[in-house]
Amino acid sequence: MAKRNNLLIFILTIGVFGILNTEMGVIGLLPSIADHFDVSISKAGWLVSSFALAVAVSGPILPLLFSGINRKTVMLLVLGVFVLGNIVSIFTSNFTIALVARVIPAFLHPVYCSLAFTVAAASVSKEEAPTAVSKIFIGVSAGMVIGVPIASFIASATFLQMAMVFFAVVNIIVFIATFLFVPSMPVEERLSYGAQLSILTRSVTWLSIAAIILLNSAVLGVYSYLAEYLKTVTNMSLNAISLMLFIYGGANIIGNVVSGKLLANNAIKSILSFPFVLGVVYILLFLFGQFSVPMAIITLIWGILAGIGANMNQYLMMSSAPEAPDFANGLFLSSCNIGTTIGAAVGGLFISEMGTPYVVLVGFLSLLLSFATILLRNYMFKPTRQLSG
Repeated sequence: MAKRNNLLIFILTIGVFGILNTEMGVIGLLPSIADHFDVSISKAGWLVSSFALAVAVSGPILPLLFSGINRKTVMLLVLGVFVLGNIVSIFTSNFTIALVARVIPAFLHPVYCSLAFTVAAASVSKEEAPTAVSKIFIGVSAGMVIGVPIASFIASATFLQMAMVFFAVVNIIVFIATFLFVPSMPVEERLSYGAQLSILTRSVTWLSIAAIILLNSAVLGVYSYLAEYLKTVTNMSLNAISLMLFIYGGANIIGNVVSGKLLANNAIKSILSFPFVLGVVYILLFLFGQFSVPMAIITLIWGILAGIGANMNQYLMMSSAPEAPDFANGLFLSSCNIGTTIGAAVGGLFISEMGTPYVVLVGFLSLLLSFATILLRNYMFKPTRQLSG
């Protein structure tokens, strides 16, 4: 049983990597895509922004609609759509078709990811659930951070379409592995749509959503401008910046592993102390960000904390509505996207008005508000519910 569960979680982790890789991998390909389709770089950017918008819109809706269908069937459907989208992207020479081939799978992105979190948690005991979910987050981190340089390297070493082939191959492998090794998983205790939607009537749900938006804004609002910070403040070369991004990504994966143990052992203290620890890192970033060696150390610690924070966000949402996991995970994904959008926008505002070093202010402001929100959430549901909802 343990071996089967480990295999299942491994397949889900690679599946999440494939889907996030499809989403984020094109970021490093935008100049090549603009040349290939003979469009401006800003228009090529629609391939990124339209995907993110589709995820944000479908996050609370489609996981709810698919919540009563056999989970294996849903996984195969989503993976199949991603494979088809990847194949169309390889062969099309029309930008509009390429855009449609990305947007349609994007709507199903939250369905697979929410299922991955739900199935991983359900495959182990309640005490081991945070650790199982943290393994899925390794796939999320790898897809978001490692997929970008891999796709860029493939495109530069060969040509653009081979990077698209890489996206397709990963999803095809996961589709085959899911078909062969994942057992049928019918939904035995299906909640009605009304029962699932009823979690929106709870204040704990909305406090959790607010906390996730603020925590994600605190991390991604600053991280979105890391490359710019390293270029203009630390004065690093492009190769050094790429290395720093790799350090951040690898540290993010370490954070995912660490977070599972932290949440399993003492979730409340870990989540309440997180804003303070990250706040200290941002103070160090502001004071020593112009020096290369301290900046490398700061980036390593920051990356670890970012991985921990992502897991804490998912824990906050899931512990608020454990009886409706698919819908709750959909809300989690949408909240993260909203937090990233707000954080990046506010961070950009601080940079334009005050300069690049002051992007940390979006982090401080978000952390302050997130701590107040988490404290209120914990206070309102004491002593029996606390962070567990």
